[in-house]
Amino acid sequence: MKPERNRIELSVSQTKRTVSPGAEKWLGIPIEVLDKGFVYLVDYMGDDAAIEQAARTSYGRGTRSVNQMEGLIRYLRRHRHTTPFEMGEMKFHARMPISVARQWVRHRTASLNEYSARYSIVPDDFYVPSEDVISVQSTNNRQGRGESVDPGYAKDVIKIWEENGIRSYEEYKFLINDDGTGKPIDPGRPQIARELARNVLPVDYYTEWYWKTDLHNLFHFLGLRMDTHAQWEIRQYADTMAKIVDDAFPLSWKAFEDYELFAVNLSLPEQKILSNLVEGRELNFSKAEILSAATSTGLTNKRETQEVLEKFEKLGFIK
Repeated sequence: MKPERNRIELSVSQTKRTVSPGAEKWLGIPIEVLDKGFVYLVDYMGDDAAIEQAARTSYGRGTRSVNQMEGLIRYLRRHRHTTPFEMGEMKFHARMPISVARQWVRHRTASLNEYSARYSIVPDDFYVPSEDVISVQSTNNRQGRGESVDPGYAKDVIKIWEENGIRSYEEYKFLINDDGTGKPIDPGRPQIARELARNVLPVDYYTEWYWKTDLHNLFHFLGLRMDTHAQWEIRQYADTMAKIVDDAFPLSWKAFEDYELFAVNLSLPEQKILSNLVEGRELNFSKAEILSAATSTGLTNKRETQEVLEKFEKLGFIK
């Protein structure tokens, strides 16, 4: 099902608002997710410069060079100064199975408006997983999947899904008794209220919504839902949205990748374990060696390099 584009056509005119070229290229472009879902960028506010502008407002200095902007954004993300990232916003239109929506909505730091099954008739679209993602229950994770099942058995499972979806929708249509215009299909039967009739539909039926949040909370959402421990279906939506965010806020996204998404944080017990393991071994490095290694990885920011030295010193790795 393609997203409906119920928008008023306005004449083209120049705008005084901030424009992100990376966001502009994704506006209104649906990206298919799962078998019948989609997600696309509806609107946005701000860009990387808006993040820097908010951070520098305390002493009245706006955007300077790109390098200085990048350095500040990375500092903010590295030290968890999150409020400047709330100055950027993104609004998506997404269509997903109800089971995915119930996980998604747990992220309460967003504004959303969902398709109403009390007001409208639910479309006859339900999610059927492909054979390769049908797995057994994990033995070490109560809410996760384990090994994939045999392809032959996967076909049997898919058949159950399909038959259940078809039967459920037939029951739903019987209850609402609506020809799509509000008139009964069978005048001899009552039209059960839509808010009651919808209860026969399983959670694999599709719903959709408009979902708007700021960049900080979007990062939090993506950090959790792109993780390998997240359910496979919602990861597909998170991975898709990540591509859009990367283009819309490239400097902020890179900082998020480096310091959160792909970072490894050490707790105090883990730091002590690491220090105990290297104690007495020839693993101490000079500051010059660390600086050289940092440069070879592309790390050139003086402030960040100094923080690397401080961390190595804290762990006892510097001569």
